[in-house]
Amino acid sequence: MTEADQPDLFSPAQRRERVVDWQAPMPVARRAMGLSGMDAMLGIRDGRLPPPPFAKLIGFVMAVVEPGRIVMELEPREDLENTIGLLHGATAAALLDTAMGCAISTRLGAGQSSVTLDLKMTFLRPLSVRSGLISAEGKVIKLGRQTSYTEGFVRDGKGALAVHATATFSMVGNNFTGN
Repeated sequence: MTEADQPDLFSPAQRRERVVDWQAPMPVARRAMGLSGMDAMLGIRDGRLPPPPFAKLIGFVMAVVEPGRIVMELEPREDLENTIGLLHGATAAALLDTAMGCAISTRLGAGQSSVTLDLKMTFLRPLSVRSGLISAEGKVIKLGRQTSYTEGFVRDGKGALAVHATATFSMVGNNFTGN
């Protein structure tokens, strides 16, 4: 193929656009901190609380909320792909970090939360827009007073395991309700 036969990569026909809206996060955080973690997660799942801005940006939704277990879902889109046509690994990392952290939240009382200390991921198969609905499951392995441990799984639309992860979270109090 000659250079003249190749498409103009910057032409308007190649341009895509995506608009994202979200609710201001601090009022939602203040409200959620007054709820048990389970009630906050159910509130997000059921639409009584707005999802975090990052969830809106990536486009994932909370599908399953159980004590110690969360499943997030994402319909893959081309704006999440890298230059070789696969979903960027950060997409799976965001899904897993969120699902595993939220799984811990389901076991916490009002005013308690956790933050990620480490996240280890093993990629087993690539994901793309052809993968179908992607699910990320987070499970609490051990809930501790200072640190908690979780395990996570990302599966493609056919249920095939694509990513396995483990993470450690630091348990913290009500530190995130500032301006």
